[in-house]
Amino acid sequence: MPRLIDPPPGPTLDLEEVAARLDESGVDLADEASLARCADLLAGLSRNRDFLADRVIAELKASYRDQLETNRYSAQVFLLHRSPRGYFLRANMWPAERDAAYTTSGPAAFAYGLPHDHNFHFLTTGYWGPGYISDYYDYDPEAVDGCLGEPMNLKFVERSQLSQGKLMHYRAHRDIHSQLPPESLSVSLNIMDEGEHIPWRDQYIVDLEAGTIARRPTLTPGEMLLRCAVHLTGNGKDIAEQFAKTHPVPRVRANAIAALAAVEEGAARAAVLERGRGDGDARVRDDCARWLAL
Repeated sequence: MPRLIDPPPGPTLDLEEVAARLDESGVDLADEASLARCADLLAGLSRNRDFLADRVIAELKASYRDQLETNRYSAQVFLLHRSPRGYFLRANMWPAERDAAYTTSGPAAFAYGLPHDHNFHFLTTGYWGPGYISDYYDYDPEAVDGCLGEPMNLKFVERSQLSQGKLMHYRAHRDIHSQLPPESLSVSLNIMDEGEHIPWRDQYIVDLEAGTIARRPTLTPGEMLLRCAVHLTGNGKDIAEQFAKTHPVPRVRANAIAALAAVEEGAARAAVLERGRGDGDARVRDDCARWLAL
């Protein structure tokens, strides 16, 4: 499960100071020294009981302009600071079952009941309210290829709540949780890794009943554009052929093969997928075998 960190004592900090100090030192949540600095700063920010309300009111008065321009996430997320140094600060809103946001949008909009890991490290703390509830599981990423339906040898750890002041470090490709709504509206604060490598890493959606990988939802805009290009122009097919053979990311190679297969029929389609079954990565081979069976 995520690593529980004792909130370090210290002064209350404002958002501007926290952002400036993080920008100065940088964020690497896989590094113990950086993690300790980030934990100290996030704990100080969480002790500030006024900053978030002040920031929300200011955004509302400005017609939410900054959030619309810089927030790449859902309406659940309130972006506090995005840094050019590969991290961002955010507040996450967690509605209860009786809240209008939940009843209107349903649990899936907030990832409730969707067991998953993360393809990045992040640090989180409960800021307001009782906090969301999670069933936590652990797995060994080195023992998993990443194929759909692959057993993950999950180990259930516990069910616990992200209560106010609780500080946790979620580890990339290690910690799995299935979230449940809090008893009442809650807010968490996060420091999130946002390095250029992250979009190329797969995230897993987990089938808890079977203990297997159910989906890999990560997809970059370039992969979608590749599929469009193959349909729209002959040059797109050439690019897809190159990606299918040489791209360093297995998922991109698989999606390039899928794009090429999508514009073929019968034996030609089968030939494209058969070539994919010779790829050096188990995920690509498995994807092509499943597509070939359809």
